[in-house]
Amino acid sequence: MAPADPVLEVDDLWFRYPAADRPTLRGIDLTVHRGEFVGIVGRSGAGKSTLCQAIAGLIPHSTPGEVEGGVRVLGADVLAQHRLDVGARISLVLQDPEAQIIGMTVAEDLAFGPENYEMDPDEIRRRSVGCLERVGLTGLMDRDTYALSGGQKQRLAIASALMMEPEILVLDEPTSELDPLGKDQVFEIVSELRAAADTTIIMVEHEVDRLVRLADRIVVVDEGRVVADDAPLAVFTGPDVLHRVRGERLPSAAELLGRLAEVPFPPVEPTLDLPTALDRIGARLHTANTGSAVS
Repeated sequence: MAPADPVLEVDDLWFRYPAADRPTLRGIDLTVHRGEFVGIVGRSGAGKSTLCQAIAGLIPHSTPGEVEGGVRVLGADVLAQHRLDVGARISLVLQDPEAQIIGMTVAEDLAFGPENYEMDPDEIRRRSVGCLERVGLTGLMDRDTYALSGGQKQRLAIASALMMEPEILVLDEPTSELDPLGKDQVFEIVSELRAAADTTIIMVEHEVDRLVRLADRIVVVDEGRVVADDAPLAVFTGPDVLHRVRGERLPSAAELLGRLAEVPFPPVEPTLDLPTALDRIGARLHTANTGSAVS
């Protein structure tokens, strides 16, 4: 089946912050098609958050610096045009929800974006109820935002991002500031969004075991460049995987099978699912023991 039309086209993108010694992004090329879930990984300082800002149209209009190349989002050149031109069609969720919660109450925060686009108040209320239900915050419409837990704040940030019913949702390490329960809650929401398949999702995340279960593709960014872009299994397996994803933790199954490959052990078919990997290792051990007993 041919891929859907591209909704994001990044072409030889370079970006340097003011007074920085070197560019943060150095020749990024990336194409994302409608309905895809693309996971972005890489060590700290690789340029992932800067790439998210460029995709969301914040560079260079809100985040100044020297920029070259092209970024087209839903057909619009977001480097040349202010993000308001596509702002209702793409939403960005940051790793720190405190940095993007505007309203004093949940209802005020949900309404902030739609009001700026002069949405009908009745439609804002309708969407607010639906978005809160979607992220598991039903009944908290009048709650003060400062009284929410960290996980609830991040879920509110996602709900506010969904208020405009965006075609593209960009999540920049949305679980990095959360405790294990908060991480579980956010991944549950993202998993449901993935299943709905009505939104293109680009997610930067260090929780690679969870990310590979959701992503159609994994993009590895290192020192401002894309060094790998492929299906999760292809990215996280193979003899050169440690060079390809240097500084980033491997999925548990890939790390286990990689270590087995370093010692005398029968080859095991690659997988990124840990229970499946353990089953395959067990089957190999059983076959080896049975063979020894027969001989």
